[in-house]
Amino acid sequence: MKKQNFLKKILSTSVLSLALLSTLHAAPKEQKYIIATASTGGTFYPVGVGIATIASLKLAKDHKMTFSAISSAGSGENIDMMEKGEVNFSIIQALFGSMAWQGKAKYADAPKKNLRSISMLWQNVEQFVVTNEIAKSGNIMDMTNLYGKKFAIGGRGSGTLVSGESILGALGIDIAKMDMQYLGYGPSSTAMQDGKIDGMNIPSGIPTSAITNAYATIGADKIKHLEFSDANIAQIAESYPVWTRFVIPKETYPGQKAAINTIAQPNLLVVTADTPEETVYLLTKTMYENLAFLNTVHKATKAMDIKKAIDGLPMPLHSGAAKYYKEQGIAIPQRLIAE
Repeated sequence: MKKQNFLKKILSTSVLSLALLSTLHAAPKEQKYIIATASTGGTFYPVGVGIATIASLKLAKDHKMTFSAISSAGSGENIDMMEKGEVNFSIIQALFGSMAWQGKAKYADAPKKNLRSISMLWQNVEQFVVTNEIAKSGNIMDMTNLYGKKFAIGGRGSGTLVSGESILGALGIDIAKMDMQYLGYGPSSTAMQDGKIDGMNIPSGIPTSAITNAYATIGADKIKHLEFSDANIAQIAESYPVWTRFVIPKETYPGQKAAINTIAQPNLLVVTADTPEETVYLLTKTMYENLAFLNTVHKATKAMDIKKAIDGLPMPLHSGAAKYYKEQGIAIPQRLIAE
């Protein structure tokens, strides 16, 4: 009897030891993260997919981290999803980031202090494309010729919509007098090709597929980008000084024979403050150590440079991103250090 009890104790101890060893050596739980982008016809989506792809390839095996990108209505919806905890990462316009962090405009009295910056990515180029009948002078003030006509200003809840409203409002152009169409980039391009709208607002990295398709199908002799003067820029920048001069090189789009003088603002990769430091550090490191791959995804990423990573950020850096930049010898100003 004593021998049996002794054997039972040994067996129980062995089972317990094996269970503990199994727990200690169990594979760490996979961490899955989502990057919110914008409509598939713009630049946010393909770049987001590129970042998610390279991060998953590099971090899945050793760090058990995977990333995926989803399309959305853009900056506005992305900030809402981050606030609700539906996504950790997103690409947004600097204008939206500035509004959200400061608690201005649509975020009046409700600043989004849960947001943290990771990096400036590339310039978001404002592209107001209209038919030649609307472009009498070729300047942005020709938008008044759209009064009573159909204009696609972007999807509801999108950064495109808000940036368009901010720019036109600053110039005294009354969008309420237009027949507004709330369409994403692809549908806007299709509607213009079908003659259902007279203009569209497509802020994006260049070249933008939705605009390329429109120029190729309609013809560069029938549609045109509206341009901005220095006076226009000064007027627009009074409220949110995020826009600067941007020149779209000639031949960026089919049949485009001359450079286009427009404006741009930075696009940002942002994250929620509670996302683990190690996750953000590894994503930032992977992104900048694999720029060659991202450059094959979209030409807009060729503007990405670690030396410009913290330029124009409207909110503090996440500690994980700050850790990587410090390792690279980048001096971080006090305003970008999170409390």
